[in-house]
Amino acid sequence: MAKTDIEIAHEVTPLPITEVAQNAGLSPDLLDLYGNTKAKINVAALKDKPARGKLILVTAINPTPAGEGKTTTSVGLADALAAEGHKTMLCLREPSLGPVFGMKGGAAGGGYAQVIPMEDINLHFTGDFHAIGAANNLCAAMLDNHIKQGNLCNIDPRRIVWKRCVDMNDRQLRHVVDGLGGVANGVPREDGFDITVASEVMACLCLASDIADLKARLARMVVAYTYDREPVTVADIQAQGALCALLVDALKPNLVQTLEHTPALVHGGPFANIAHGCNSLQATLTALKLADYVVTEAGFGADLGAEKFVDIVCRQAQIAPNAVVLVATIRALKYNAGVAKTDLGRENCVALEAGLPNLERHVHNIQQVFGLPVVVALNVFASDTPAEIATLTQLCQQRGIELVTCEAWAQGNAGARELARSVVALCDKRDATSSGADAAATSDTAATPSAHLRYAYNLDESIEQKIIDLATKVYHADGVTFTPVAQKQLKQLTDQGFASLPICMAKTQYSFSDDPTALGAPDNFTITVRQLKPAAGAGFIVVYTGDIMTMPGLPKVPAAINIDVTDDGTITGLF
Repeated sequence: MAKTDIEIAHEVTPLPITEVAQNAGLSPDLLDLYGNTKAKINVAALKDKPARGKLILVTAINPTPAGEGKTTTSVGLADALAAEGHKTMLCLREPSLGPVFGMKGGAAGGGYAQVIPMEDINLHFTGDFHAIGAANNLCAAMLDNHIKQGNLCNIDPRRIVWKRCVDMNDRQLRHVVDGLGGVANGVPREDGFDITVASEVMACLCLASDIADLKARLARMVVAYTYDREPVTVADIQAQGALCALLVDALKPNLVQTLEHTPALVHGGPFANIAHGCNSLQATLTALKLADYVVTEAGFGADLGAEKFVDIVCRQAQIAPNAVVLVATIRALKYNAGVAKTDLGRENCVALEAGLPNLERHVHNIQQVFGLPVVVALNVFASDTPAEIATLTQLCQQRGIELVTCEAWAQGNAGARELARSVVALCDKRDATSSGADAAATSDTAATPSAHLRYAYNLDESIEQKIIDLATKVYHADGVTFTPVAQKQLKQLTDQGFASLPICMAKTQYSFSDDPTALGAPDNFTITVRQLKPAAGAGFIVVYTGDIMTMPGLPKVPAAINIDVTDDGTITGLF
């Protein structure tokens, strides 16, 4: 019987985190220890240290509902780069308790490509998410108290847009009525909960450069509107200082290690189909100062996470990936051809070829829209047959797509060595071409480290045009339809001074379109925008399409059913 992820993790004796830090170039005085295997890094001391590393972005094709092993591939690649003699660091998001107890189970990699201590990382870790939830809910409490105590800001209780949050999939809390019980208990109103990873506080923390920047971002967050429909911010209710006080420690990146002792910064966790879906900018910039190669992961498929990493994170931080790894699986390609989830384990080379356009479109976007070099990593599953692997290899060769098999789940670094060598070669080629790149570029692009990096839209375009650019260039839609509500919000956001912000599309992860059933590489469709919301603190506008919800629900058979604790305190069932 195959070992579970948690059984494999328990077989490894972790190095003391002080030793991992020393290997990464971090002195003990820069660490806040959380036991022997976790630490937070005081990054302020590294502020003046220049970045020197090459940045590798790991993304994916459109996934199946079960996920395709992007984190496992990221961990395996980092271990393989380290085994090849390169000083390497890994940057990942922290798992949310929602998916851990919901559909996916543990989210710290898998097999022999994991970050440890996996049970700590998957459950409470260093308390970052609890701090974010507390800050979010303190804001909600101060907002309602402001209304109760005289409402000097003239807030319309019907136009409060700030929700409370909890880090759990709980559909029962999507729509609630609170403030019941009389005058002493507040103002009765409709309300609701978001999952913590959808809170704007999470996005602010993950994009903040330091404490001062975090406080400024928190102050700009819009929480409600007045009776005159003017935005009310956290600064207006004087809450930014208290919120920031709850987040001082959470802002520091978390240092852990892989099973093979490669240093890993696991920090922050915004959802990619609601927020920008990347680990904290503080972690990525810190790793770039310490390592030769930095592997980071963007959430879901390249149409969501990778696009937001480029158009939001890279644009803000003025960084650029040196290479992109596009994770694909045979089962996901078959799923994108319409094969039922229950039949994905059966050999089907015909369906595999039918699903290939999904992969081709992502490769096209990475190369032609963003101007980045890409290698496809085929994350091999036990159900993949030699005929299917050979078929996909041949199909990619015929189309000029570089494909490398990756077996990090089963073999650790040994299963990702070829991928590591391909990534290094891509970076070297990138360096050679960048040295002779034409400096003449748009003002929005020329400021980036690489003159080759392109964005899907320019910030000086209208909100509407930026959305159209994303839909037509990245999703390959024919156009965009704005509901009457969205049309009204376009004008309001422009009038209120938010037009220069980048766009954060809230869209299904299963399709290029806003219809999760439109698999593969759909054509002849439009994207329907139903709502827009300013995330002024995070620094982007959230554009809602389809039926995206900010509070997921548990599946019929949640992963929580299989999670347990033995009498000696050992956690089981995380996978």
